[in-house]
Amino acid sequence: MNKRISLQELRNGGYIFYTRHAQATVGNDQFMLDFTDCSTQRNLSETGREQAIRYGEALRRLNIPIFIPVIASPFCRARETAALAFGEGNVRVDSFWADVYRLSLNITEAEKDSTLQRLQHLFEMEVPSGKNAVVAAHSFPPHIGLGELADMETVIIHPFGSNNGFRIIGRIQLEDWERNI
Repeated sequence: MNKRISLQELRNGGYIFYTRHAQATVGNDQFMLDFTDCSTQRNLSETGREQAIRYGEALRRLNIPIFIPVIASPFCRARETAALAFGEGNVRVDSFWADVYRLSLNITEAEKDSTLQRLQHLFEMEVPSGKNAVVAAHSFPPHIGLGELADMETVIIHPFGSNNGFRIIGRIQLEDWERNI
């Protein structure tokens, strides 16, 4: 992790934790993917389920306040990651995060630009005082958005408010959270 932020600063809140979902099964999502039918997509492996539980446990043990509901991509693997980490009733699905996944597909430049502009806006939005927002979603293609992310890797984002930008504070692996950062 970038050492410009302390555990106490994370406890004070005001950050966005963009987290890639936990380890998923090998393979591909089906062409006719249905967000309501998990059999049409890659899902969490047993290791992934354990990772998601460990992530939530680590944040609670470190007394890092989380704004509820946490946000999840509509993909089953992201929804399940968020639910295992923070509780089923504490998750709100936002279909925009599927657009982040689509950045890895063959989309038009206009679609890519639109997604990245919306992403910029979302990462600028201030978080309620004393809390940190969590988004459980996907990795990005190399050199786009937040770049490639490992399973359960978290990018810490400091938003400055609408149209005022944001700053990437650092990246934290699951094992770092478990080692008290």
